[in-house]
Order: sequence, then structure tokens, then C-alpha cells
Amino acid sequence: MKAFLLASAALAFVCAATADAGTLDQIKARGQLICGSNVGLAGFGLPDDQGNWKGLDVDECRALAAAIFNDPTKVKFIPINAKDRPTILASGEIDVLIRNTTWTLSRETGGMFFTGVNYYDGQGFMVKKKLGVASAKDLNGASVCVQQGTTTELNLADYFRANGMKFEPVVFASDDETVKAYDSGRCDVYTTDASGLYAERLKLAAPDDNIVLPEIISKEPLGPSVRKDDVQWFQIVQWTHFALITAEELGVSKENADEKLKSDNPDIRRLLGVEGDFGKGLGLAPDWAYRIIKAVGNYGESFERNVGDGSPIKIKRGLNALWSKGGLQYAPPIR
Repeated sequence: MKAFLLASAALAFVCAATADAGTLDQIKARGQLICGSNVGLAGFGLPDDQGNWKGLDVDECRALAAAIFNDPTKVKFIPINAKDRPTILASGEIDVLIRNTTWTLSRETGGMFFTGVNYYDGQGFMVKKKLGVASAKDLNGASVCVQQGTTTELNLADYFRANGMKFEPVVFASDDETVKAYDSGRCDVYTTDASGLYAERLKLAAPDDNIVLPEIISKEPLGPSVRKDDVQWFQIVQWTHFALITAEELGVSKENADEKLKSDNPDIRRLLGVEGDFGKGLGLAPDWAYRIIKAVGNYGESFERNVGDGSPIKIKRGLNALWSKGGLQYAPPIR
């Protein structure tokens, strides 16, 4: 009986310890990061023909895996519809949500704790050229395809009301359904984040027959989010993005990272873990940022490869340029 009680007590202790384990410890014990991703948005999160996930958001997930395991492949991607994002993040089914999600007050107070902005965006409109529309101000009375459970719905209603115009919303549960409905002619207009418009236009039967109107009607700061119960994990996700930005600022790339290990520049030495141990406070190895850069490159490399001039989407850096080049991407110093 005594042995049974001791065994039960030991089991209870182990279970309690597991329950209290931080997110990083749980990920290490599992041997894999679980990342909530888009169900399929070119340039941000989309599996290729071989099932390999690629995109700007995907790179941030892989950067996290590289920082933790020194292996960017140790990620499981779970596609999540827009309306299910808060519930799935809160449930603990995923470790982090990196899925073109707008940082808003209601989302943050509702349990989605945003670690920063990995893409500055804004909502726009796409129409067929044959409609003869050159401005969103000409859309009075139009039918508009829009995805349910997004900030896009509210922005759409606000814009038309503010401009004294009427519209007919045509709402769908998923972005894929929304795009298909627009392409088939069920509505006059398709609205989502501007980045999504350029990405989704590639899927249309005749992409060149469609234009993105010039108006940007909202602020859409897109970024990773985590649960509010783990400060260490929040900091790891936050500083993973900062490492990508800092690497671009300092000219450290996937190709020259090994060479830069010999640099005399103290900022580069701290970034790559040659000088100081800045990974310790995060619970990571001293070379955590070097691992990230070797796995996915710096932020500029990831941007160009996935959504910039090196991709079919060809989005200009704009607000997503470094702060030193007229953009908003900025990282605190590693020191």
C-alpha cells in the first residue's frame, strides 16, 4: 500500500511538473514546434507540390525552430481558418500563431498576445477591369466578397458608411471560397489585405483581367501572437523577428553568416553569439540568432524570396523596408 501511495505521489508530481512546464520546455520535450498557419496564402503560408510549407510567415516559424533545435524542419504546420484563430491559440493546440493576423485591441485583450509586426499591411479592393472602375469611391451599390471573422468585414462596413455609399456584402467562411466566388462573378469586388489581393490574383482564371484599386482603407499590422501565460516564450518569438531585422541592418545573410563570425564589429559579434551570451536570458543557446540566419536568412532575404521581386507576387518593400530606408521595420539592439 505504501509503495502504491509513493508511486501515485510520484505520478502526481510528474503530471504537475508537466502541466507547469513552460512553452519552450514543452516544445523541447515534444521535439517539434507547432505553428498555426494560413490555410493557403501564396507568399505567406502555402505548401508546395511536395507538401513543403513556404512563405514569409512560414520562415518565421522555421526561424523559431532553428533557434530552439538548430533545425528549421522541426515544425508542424496547422492550417487555421480566420474565425478559429483565437479559439485554437487559447486551447494550446498550437505554440504560436503566425498567420497574417492583424494586431487589434479586442484580439489582444481577448487572449491573443502579439509579439510585434512582421508585415505592415492595409486593406484594399480588387475589381475586374471590365467594370470600368478606377477608384474605390466609385463602388456605390457594388456587391463585395469578403471573408467572415476578419477585421476586413468591419473595415468594409466602416469605409462605405463613412463615404455615404451602399454595398451588398457576400460573406464566406474561408478565403478560398471568397476568391472563387469573386472569380466566378458572384460579386463585383473582392476585398482583403493588399498583400492578399496580389497573392490571390495569381489564382484567378485570368489574373491580368483584374486590377487592385489604389485606395488603402485601413491599418493592418500583421504579426505573430502567443498566449498571455508565458513571458519567456513571448520574448523568444519577439526576438526571433528582431534577429531577422537586425541581421538585415548589419548586412548578415544566409550566405555570409559564417564569414561574419570573424567580424570585428561588436554588433555583429553579439548578434551571432561570438561575444556575450544573450541567448541565456531567452533560454536559448548563445548562437541562437546565427542558427536563425543560417536557416532562413535575414528579413530582407525572406521578404524578397517570398513576396518581393524574387517572387511571382512582386510586392514592393514600402512600409516593410528597414527604418533606415524609409520603412517601419525596426529592432531594438542586442546588448
